[in-house]
Amino acid sequence: MCKNLPGFTFQAVPMNIRHCQDICTWSYEPPYDIYQWSSWAQMEAEAEEFGDAQIRETQYISILDGENGYLVGYAQLFPITGVTRLGLGMRPELCGLGIGPDFVRFIAEEAKRRRPGDTVDLEVLVWNIRAQKAYRKAGFVITDRYERPTPKGSMDFYCMVYQEGPEFN
Repeated sequence: MCKNLPGFTFQAVPMNIRHCQDICTWSYEPPYDIYQWSSWAQMEAEAEEFGDAQIRETQYISILDGENGYLVGYAQLFPITGVTRLGLGMRPELCGLGIGPDFVRFIAEEAKRRRPGDTVDLEVLVWNIRAQKAYRKAGFVITDRYERPTPKGSMDFYCMVYQEGPEFN
């Protein structure tokens, strides 16, 4: 556990079915609604992402407020040779409140703890300035820009890499 803000002590735990069901109900305002998941029934039936038990158990974690067990968000720690690529989501009502940098830094540090030799990176849509600001404050820097397919069509992304050190924490 890591004390990040008054009232928030982030804790990483295995993602369970209750967490999955909750995450699948989260509704983001446009344009962030691109990050919404399908219904839990559909994800489970199609074994999509954390709907697949093996992927959920090996790649996904839930991030709780350690003080009360409240589900704050989740992370995917996707293994690539020498790299852990983060995918993450925060409960919609907590977005834009200033806790993003601490939330993201906690996840990056958890990834480093689990796979100490890996570089930690993430992808962010070029238009998502709000997320980019949080990632920069958490210690990530842009290293690349590219286009890749998404369920909504081809989109532009930045790759951002986590930089460790006291100047970022």
